[in-house]
Amino acid sequence: MNLQFLLQHSILNTIASISFVALLSIDSSALGADNELTPQEMKAGWKLLFDGKTTDGWLDSKQQKVTEDHVQNGSLNPHRCNYMLIHKDIVDNFVLSLDFRISAKCNSGIFIRTFPLEPRPGKDVGFNGIEVAVDDTTTNGFHDSGAIYDLVQPSENAMKPAGEWNHMEITCDRNLIQVSLNGRRVNHMDLDQWTIANKRPDGSDHKFDVVYKNHPRKGYIGLQDHGSDVWYRNIKLLPLHSADK
Repeated sequence: MNLQFLLQHSILNTIASISFVALLSIDSSALGADNELTPQEMKAGWKLLFDGKTTDGWLDSKQQKVTEDHVQNGSLNPHRCNYMLIHKDIVDNFVLSLDFRISAKCNSGIFIRTFPLEPRPGKDVGFNGIEVAVDDTTTNGFHDSGAIYDLVQPSENAMKPAGEWNHMEITCDRNLIQVSLNGRRVNHMDLDQWTIANKRPDGSDHKFDVVYKNHPRKGYIGLQDHGSDVWYRNIKLLPLHSADK
């Protein structure tokens, strides 16, 4: 009886171990290589925005060609690029997925629905889009990682320390913006609730003289240079339904 129990217990443990290893193998193969789409992603309609080798498809904020020295060890570094790198395509509704690694004291950000090529008189290009903050901070205020910069503070700071890779997903679906950082949903914004310039829906002040309900629901994606090294890789975009539908 005891011997039979031990044999059964041993067999069950062996099966569990084999199953766990098999699952790890499946998960690992599903991730694919850096800066490549997996077969599953290609089937789902994802687009690769950075090939890991060249700056093809990327411009600076003055629509100038980007030099290849911004490609560093399979990553795209916007530092010294003239404020931000922008991808050449205008997009409306999408899921943006990417990995990033910051340097110490980094200040950067990911811009969505931005038009930096059409600056407003007397305003920097930060007024022409919406920024998701990427910073070397540990708090969760309006200017910390995961914040929709100066507009909506994140529920938590889910950043890993400087030097480690982070994963972020940003969803723009008509009036809704959602941010996930390292697998945790940290922010959400409903543009339709933002009806007064310089005011959040709760009546508190922010810096932008923009009525976000009327903000364009399409634009470029930008990677901000704010004076520090920051590296982006695995930059992928899944288009959603068109804003015109």
